[in-house]
Amino acid sequence: MHDRIHTSKRLIGETPLVFRSTGRDPRIDVCRGIALWWIFLDHVPNNVGSWLTLRNYGFCDAAEIFMFISGVTCALAYGRTRQRDGWQGMIGRSLRRGWDIYAAFLLLTLACAVLVYVAGSGDLADDSNTRILFEHPGAAFAHAAMLQYRPVNTDVLPVFVICHVLFAPLLWLLLRTPNATLGLSLSLYALVQVFGWRVPAWPNGVWFFNPLAWQLLVVLGAWYVIEGDKIRTWVMSRSALVVSVLYLVVGLIVARGHDIGSPALQTLTDHLLPLDKSNLSPLRLLHFLALAIVALWLVPAGWRGLSTPVLRGARCCGENSLPIYCLGVLLALVSQLDVFDISNRVSMQIALSLGGVLVMVVAAALLNALGAKRKPAAGAVDRELKGEDRARRTAPAPRLTIVPTPSTYCP
Repeated sequence: MHDRIHTSKRLIGETPLVFRSTGRDPRIDVCRGIALWWIFLDHVPNNVGSWLTLRNYGFCDAAEIFMFISGVTCALAYGRTRQRDGWQGMIGRSLRRGWDIYAAFLLLTLACAVLVYVAGSGDLADDSNTRILFEHPGAAFAHAAMLQYRPVNTDVLPVFVICHVLFAPLLWLLLRTPNATLGLSLSLYALVQVFGWRVPAWPNGVWFFNPLAWQLLVVLGAWYVIEGDKIRTWVMSRSALVVSVLYLVVGLIVARGHDIGSPALQTLTDHLLPLDKSNLSPLRLLHFLALAIVALWLVPAGWRGLSTPVLRGARCCGENSLPIYCLGVLLALVSQLDVFDISNRVSMQIALSLGGVLVMVVAAALLNALGAKRKPAAGAVDRELKGEDRARRTAPAPRLTIVPTPSTYCP
């Protein structure tokens, strides 16, 4: 008799096993925290600390990591919410999260404007794309409310608003036809590359992170959560590792072509770079995929290095990605003030880089501490309510004494 209990094939619409587990892989938050650090370091102009980030050693940078991890975390969080509370609860949670990001984006836009105004620097207003906000405040805030206007370095938040609001139908499709859904996402990405499709923006018509292209990384992250078991053997194969390492080496050579001194290599570098980041150049996408495969090989689940102080700080930042991202944007803007003139002072560059990362870690730790204080209080209330409910169920029913009273209304 065949055993029908254990099967390797998941039925259409069946809940993946990954949604049924309650634990969370610490590598997710560690990677997102490191990406937040790198984004901050890259946003500080003329910063020696940016040499620690990806953008100097290949085609992609921390933005690809941040987008892909967001797709992973959305699939895990909303998939478990759907299993626990149904589609209605999942849709409500995704819309609330989209609203949180939307509100954070508007507040960050306002904070950037206030900071530039207090600094009183015309150059900073140009560099941060806030001059138009001071010249046309009504139109600028109206277009910001429609996600069409964004100060510099805030571009990623509107993309996340769209992804969270639309994640319910995406998850519905992924649970039923995951490969077809990924194929549709790839098709849209290919059409963007061929025809240059864009989402309307204001005032120059350019959306730095074109959602029609960058959606692929979010979909890819969610797809990997649902279908990852089927391709894990190939991803962790030696052939995939060798191809990935070779591609990363080629990317490093091309990125550092001017430092090597070969005229032919310098010509190739000038021809390929800079890559189109707005539409997620295919070379950037392939570089990220190669990097992800190598990272899976080098950092297995349960790796002891994840418990080191530095990576614990990164994990803490990754657990509070939205406020820490906004903080990083403001810190990068503060670093451009005249009081922090770092153009030719390496010591100031290092101090600002380390100080900014430390501020991010401390802020994330405080947020975690505040969250930990709220949880016991909420748990105590839940226990009290459960105790009252249990007492109400076990207590004997009170005897009712009916006392006649005068009727208020005439019969």
